[in-house]
Amino acid sequence: MSLLPTPVLAVQATRFQGGVAVGVTVHHGAADGRALWTFVEAWATACRGETPAATPCFDRSLVKMPGGDDLARSVLRKFAPNLPSVALASSVFEDRKRLIRRTFTLDEGDIQRLKQHIVHLNESGGTPLPRPPSAFATVVALAWTCFARCKSFSLEDDVWLFFFADIRERLDPPVGAGYIGSCLTKCLARLPARELHGERALAAAAAAVQGEINKMKEDPIAGWNFFSFDPMPSMDRLMNISGSSGFSAYQIADFGWGKPRRTEPIRMNSDGQVALMGSRDGRGVQVSVALLQAAQMDEFKSNFLALLE
Repeated sequence: MSLLPTPVLAVQATRFQGGVAVGVTVHHGAADGRALWTFVEAWATACRGETPAATPCFDRSLVKMPGGDDLARSVLRKFAPNLPSVALASSVFEDRKRLIRRTFTLDEGDIQRLKQHIVHLNESGGTPLPRPPSAFATVVALAWTCFARCKSFSLEDDVWLFFFADIRERLDPPVGAGYIGSCLTKCLARLPARELHGERALAAAAAAVQGEINKMKEDPIAGWNFFSFDPMPSMDRLMNISGSSGFSAYQIADFGWGKPRRTEPIRMNSDGQVALMGSRDGRGVQVSVALLQAAQMDEFKSNFLALLE
């Protein structure tokens, strides 16, 4: 990936006793998470001899923004001034080798109990919610709270949360469901560590997540520049969410052998990254977590399980 033109897709199939593992990697400059799973769904459907519900489309002219061409050129000049060379820092790859991984699965009952707990916390605090939080806001609130508690932050420090939002349906005109380019905007939330250690931590975290989603709905393209922050978050106090609880990876990746026994995001790039996807039964959420220290992972797990009780 250090030179252009560069491969945008690689696939590896490995046969083992009892099954086959299919690995897929996609260049993020070409596709986002929703695009990946749209492509996989169409690919798997074709392998079963069926017609995909949505034909994948890579027509970038569908994404219309005021001054979009000038914007694209300015991004290239800023982040890739030496084209066609696009050298990446070696530290990106070295840090990845040191990460510790753990995957948790929340079933439908877990998520409902968390939602009810968040609603109760808000009602007892005098600020009832107009509706229960979404599954995404609920799960992210849980992970963010556990992240803050497993680290040795000062209670006065701000703890940051970064996540992407898909804006295909929010553009004017909207982009069709089959579009397999990138169509994302950034969301950035922060809370004092004290609030994520308190009794109302889950409610505070869920409100902050939902607040950023509401801002995105008001102005979908405000966060187009992923690398511009004001103020700049402290990277050692940042939790980064990738994927989505709405990605139905297990349900769509049936290549004719039945749905996968296990689907995992292999590439976890940073300390504090959390990757989401729908669970195998289609009703829960799978949460993969990467941290640098084993002791912090143990603390994360302890808090995760305690908050589910």
